[in-house]
Amino acid sequence: PGQKREPVLAAWGFTSAGAKVLLHLMAGSKEDAETVSAFFQDMRARGLGDPLLVVSDGAPGIIKAIETCFPRSERQRCLAHRMRNLAAKVPEDAWPEFKARVTASYQAPSRAIARELAAGLVADSEACIAHLRMPIPHRRAIRTTNLLERLFVEERRRLKIIPNAFGEKPVLKLMFGAMIRAAERWRAIRITDFERRQMAAVRQELDHEYEAQNGLAKNPSAKPTQTKLSSTSRT
Repeated sequence: PGQKREPVLAAWGFTSAGAKVLLHLMAGSKEDAETVSAFFQDMRARGLGDPLLVVSDGAPGIIKAIETCFPRSERQRCLAHRMRNLAAKVPEDAWPEFKARVTASYQAPSRAIARELAAGLVADSEACIAHLRMPIPHRRAIRTTNLLERLFVEERRRLKIIPNAFGEKPVLKLMFGAMIRAAERWRAIRITDFERRQMAAVRQELDHEYEAQNGLAKNPSAKPTQTKLSSTSRT
């Protein structure tokens, strides 16, 4: 009682086998780059590599920390957060048409088509369509942070019967208990051998892009051979 509220940072992800896992939970003073970077570095110290895709809301500190700590990863703007922000800014009478155009770009079959549809619509369009680089069956699951938000709703439901918080550590233990119990019931997503090859090709492309941007490529003048895998054909 009487103390300032503090944010809690949480992360979840998919393994290469398709399992959903709760990765980390940490209290933070605020969502600044330093705090979030410490959160990410703790996961890296425990063995987390560069994910293919990191999804977050639009907080500047979180974005900066992602770009610093995961330089070989794509960054995806949570589309649920983005659409709520747009709905609050666009005039009500213009919203249905605007929403249809934005939704069409976010669900486009490729990033090239999405860029054409989203031209002039939103400022952070590249981060909003990063998920289109991934296998088609996974895109719906990887374009928002909604799974964690639903977990926090469950955590609040379980804690609201407690009249007063009685310390950071006990509260975090209760939150972790509620979240890990829910996480144990998460359903995995199906990942086929074809989709694993797609993801391996994306990993290779991201590594080449990082090396080229930082002058680490062995032969910058030679274009790396890229594996062409179609998302629409499984032959």
